[in-house]
Amino acid sequence: MLNYSVSEENYIKAIYHLQQMGQNVTTNQLAAAIHTSPASTTDMMKKLKNKKLLNYKPYQGFRLSVGGSKVALSIIRRHRLWEYFLAEKLKFTWDEVHAIAEDLEHVSNTKLINRLDEFLGFPGVDPHGDPIPDEKGNIATHAKKCLTDWPLQTTAQVVSVSDHSGKMLELLEHKKIKIGTKLSVRKKFDFDGSMEIKLPRQPLLTISEQLAKNIFVNHDA
Repeated sequence: MLNYSVSEENYIKAIYHLQQMGQNVTTNQLAAAIHTSPASTTDMMKKLKNKKLLNYKPYQGFRLSVGGSKVALSIIRRHRLWEYFLAEKLKFTWDEVHAIAEDLEHVSNTKLINRLDEFLGFPGVDPHGDPIPDEKGNIATHAKKCLTDWPLQTTAQVVSVSDHSGKMLELLEHKKIKIGTKLSVRKKFDFDGSMEIKLPRQPLLTISEQLAKNIFVNHDA
């Protein structure tokens, strides 16, 4: 696989995540995600299109090509493996690993990454519950539902969180919510969308709608 600059890889990964919503990605959306100007984003789109990583037409949005998706999954694989390593082997907390992995993901030596995967025992998900692509770029999908849509009085298990920012993960840690936590929704408040939830051996807990929207669960196994 060809090597790409850090900037190119950041754009490729951002496009991959944005296009998961199903629509073509716009220049303004991508510029906001990368924290840069639309003009700089347009210049990068032209470079990525010339490298056949992008299907792009001005004013119509863009999506990654097959080759671009392959590169994106390789970057995501590296990122999530490093997150797993940092959390499981070096005991970083889950709100610390994302920022560090943002740097490590650009180490693209294939042999190193495959050895890392083997050393870790081929983990299926990272510390935030996101699936880790395998060596061939295959990525597993698991049924899950946002906590805001979960029925009342039904036990669930937290399987992933969508916001990996340090502030969000710090809040989850404070609420004693992590991947694998079992909980049930006891009440939903129409006034502000907040929810009353129950964790094992813990008193009833109220969380905001904003927090609940970032928590994904499935049926308790």
